[in-house]
Amino acid sequence: QTVNLNRQIKAYQDAGCMVIGLAADGEVSLPTLDLADGPLVVVIGSEGNGLSRLVAENCDQLVSIPMANQLESLNAGVAASVTLYAIAQARA
Repeated sequence: QTVNLNRQIKAYQDAGCMVIGLAADGEVSLPTLDLADGPLVVVIGSEGNGLSRLVAENCDQLVSIPMANQLESLNAGVAASVTLYAIAQARA
């Protein structure tokens, strides 16, 4: 846990990590993102509000998870699970 998430994101970036934020309207789709190597930080927003504007701006990439048409969004826990699974598969 951190007191200032934006400062922590910057520290991770300065240490060479790629920081991705999960967002329903992310410009990059999870299956197309290169997850194979390098240190990676995944930022997940709150259930109701998602990522704050400033946190989203500080992420290197905003990533969306493709879903069937009838689904509006996934809850944060499910989105985190799907993303971590995709990372594990890419690095296996």
